[in-house]
Amino acid sequence: MKFATFTAAALCAAIALPVSAQDRDGWPSSLTIGTGSQGGTYFTYGSGFGAMISEALDLNAGVEITGGPVQNVTLVETGEHQMGFVTLGPADEARRGESPLMPGVPHENVRALFPMYQTPLQAAVLASSDIMSFQGMAGMRVGVGPAGGTSATYWTRFFENAEGYDGVNISNAGGSDTAGQLKDGLIDAFVYAAGLPTGAYAQLAVENDVRFISMDEETLDQMTEIVPAMAPFTIPADTYEDQPEDLQTVSLWNFAIAHQDMPESLAYEITALAMENHARMVQNHAAARETLAENVVKNAVIPFHPGAVRWFEENGYEISDDLK
Repeated sequence: MKFATFTAAALCAAIALPVSAQDRDGWPSSLTIGTGSQGGTYFTYGSGFGAMISEALDLNAGVEITGGPVQNVTLVETGEHQMGFVTLGPADEARRGESPLMPGVPHENVRALFPMYQTPLQAAVLASSDIMSFQGMAGMRVGVGPAGGTSATYWTRFFENAEGYDGVNISNAGGSDTAGQLKDGLIDAFVYAAGLPTGAYAQLAVENDVRFISMDEETLDQMTEIVPAMAPFTIPADTYEDQPEDLQTVSLWNFAIAHQDMPESLAYEITALAMENHARMVQNHAAARETLAENVVKNAVIPFHPGAVRWFEENGYEISDDLK
């Protein structure tokens, strides 16, 4: 499996991005996007999209490494970040005042911009491991990703509530660090949640003999009972080396979000940039194959920013009144 690395300059040279941005009233001179850990999809996806914003909109757009969606939705809510990436599960919980970072405080300033991709839950062990199924992780050391991220939030909830997983010893670290811990024998299994292909898993599979774990019906039923927002998902064969067969799992949708005070014209241009430059988005990360306007319907929990509403309705996509 070969991987190509693109610098921001090379990507900018590859595709022209004609965005007018006629009305710049109230626009900031810079923009911070909350992403996730290095080795995760958010960081790579966001780094590429930040370069697109900088080029096309003449803004200094940068990404910040964060704990992931749970932290990102709060950073946008408080105005510390102008933009971020979230999965719909943590975003919905935060809007209801159930964020673990700000419990009891409904996140009412957050607005959706555009659909990104699905985040499937994934799991791998070294090929030499005796762990052959999720049930085999009982009593084992399991890395679940950074605290506060989608991965840690839902995997921890699963292991704490599903029957048959007594004694799971959970550890938190970024995707790349967790992969390194598995390689070094510091943990027994690496479970995660990120778009496909996930850099941490891809690198791990290139450098080591690994075995990816598929969810059986019992595990799928337990997961969807514990986290109703999850939906069945198939990871295609050969997404990674050492993965000759499809993997059954579950997933959540991701959306880009902004603070409600973002200027309407800026939210419009950012949405247009993502929706009108699909090939460039896929160059940023392959998960952007699902960054399509038609997937706007996947969000039923976060109100859309007026600028995003304008773009979608101008292009023939209806936004329900309760999400405006």
